[in-house]
Amino acid sequence: MVNFRIIYKILGTLLFIEAALMLLCLFMALYFGEDDIFTFTSSVLITLIGAFTFRYFGQNSGDTLSRRDSFLVVTLAWIVFSAFGTAPFLIGGYLHTYTDAFFETMSGFTTTGATIIDNVEALPHGILFWRSLTQWIGGLGIVFFTVALLPSLVGGSTKVFAAEATGPIKTKLHPKLSMSARWIWIVYLFITFGCMACYMTFGMDWYQGVNYAMSSAATGGFSIHNNSTEFFNSPALEYTTTFFCFLSGVNFTLLYAIATKFKFKQFWQNTELRFYLYIVLGFTLFIMLELIYKNGYGIERAFRCGIFQVVSFITTTGLYNDDAGQWPHVTWVVLSICMFIGACSGSTSGGFKAIRAVMVAKVVRNEFTQRLHPKAVLPLKINGQNIPNAQRVSLLAFLTAYLLLLLLMAFIMIAMGIDNTNSITICLSCLGNVGPTLGVEIGPTMSWSVLPDFAKWMCSIMMLIGRLEIFTVLIILTPSFWTRN
Repeated sequence: MVNFRIIYKILGTLLFIEAALMLLCLFMALYFGEDDIFTFTSSVLITLIGAFTFRYFGQNSGDTLSRRDSFLVVTLAWIVFSAFGTAPFLIGGYLHTYTDAFFETMSGFTTTGATIIDNVEALPHGILFWRSLTQWIGGLGIVFFTVALLPSLVGGSTKVFAAEATGPIKTKLHPKLSMSARWIWIVYLFITFGCMACYMTFGMDWYQGVNYAMSSAATGGFSIHNNSTEFFNSPALEYTTTFFCFLSGVNFTLLYAIATKFKFKQFWQNTELRFYLYIVLGFTLFIMLELIYKNGYGIERAFRCGIFQVVSFITTTGLYNDDAGQWPHVTWVVLSICMFIGACSGSTSGGFKAIRAVMVAKVVRNEFTQRLHPKAVLPLKINGQNIPNAQRVSLLAFLTAYLLLLLLMAFIMIAMGIDNTNSITICLSCLGNVGPTLGVEIGPTMSWSVLPDFAKWMCSIMMLIGRLEIFTVLIILTPSFWTRN
């Protein structure tokens, strides 16, 4: 059965980490001297009380996690982190209901970037920094961060990694998972600080650079301005954002191999990366032509807006430099496909993942061949390695579950009176952790505050399910999870 003591122990330790993150925001509040000093002081104390309480119930727990425990601890970690993360919004009065605060916090930690705050520029610097920090920590995973920082905490770290990691193929850089986690975090830090340096070079101040770098590296999408990166009206910043968001959508294991072992040939031979690159370039060209001929954009502006929005949607970042709601409706279809596919596995992006799209395409191709040659044994190779049948079945199960959830949630949204386009793209956005949506009621540049409370809770659930890739969450809802050994 489930070992609740070790789960309490891990949750307690995670809350200590969250309290430390809130302490960073307190220092930010003290630096700017605004009205959120008391807010973060109280939030730190409340989170510490929660941490000590969980640790108390987790005494004498042992250190070994079963596979069942790992699924539960990962799901609960994201829920508990988000539940306590609401404190700064509620104590400071920046959000007035727990529903809104939980939605905003879950959106941050899952790097969705959807917001229900209509005027973010009215918020103090500490709160804005907290929003950016939530998505940056959630970029690679809350528990994955703990594995890198405190490997001795989780005895079954491999099982935890399997429950939280994205993509169908899990690649380790080192025999010890904790060492792999550290190297991946080093890559993440390099991208973040490199992005921040470039932003400051092209005109941002240090505070803007830090926040937008965390948003770009985490492919989160939270902005400190109401108009996102459009606020700066700077082509140089927009191209910089596009580059670092695209880079953050590449598998971090591959980036590490290139950066440390100079395996540039491996970069171009990677099947998933090539697909990701072709999709971005193909969709950018299509949207560029649409904007030139139907919206009267100049060539450079059409290319810049096209590639920015395609990269923002496919990497599930959600930043914007133009109002895609005013574009031809056929571009909405292209952007919706980007929302569904997502970028590479092992990155900070969400969505179905490019590697799965490649695998599905090859399964379909093999099926055509099998119809002509029923006795043929057809391999399904990714990067020169054959994918076993078990993983092919898992792939089709994931695709089926993803589409069924999408249809079910869209049906519920439409039943609540939300228009069809918004309902479908809201569900695509939440399950893919994208952020913006397409439609009239909630456009790509609007907040989600008009949604009814029940819809916000449904969206929060979808964000969590999408971030943990469906089965990690749904498996704990099955009766056999609690009854069978």
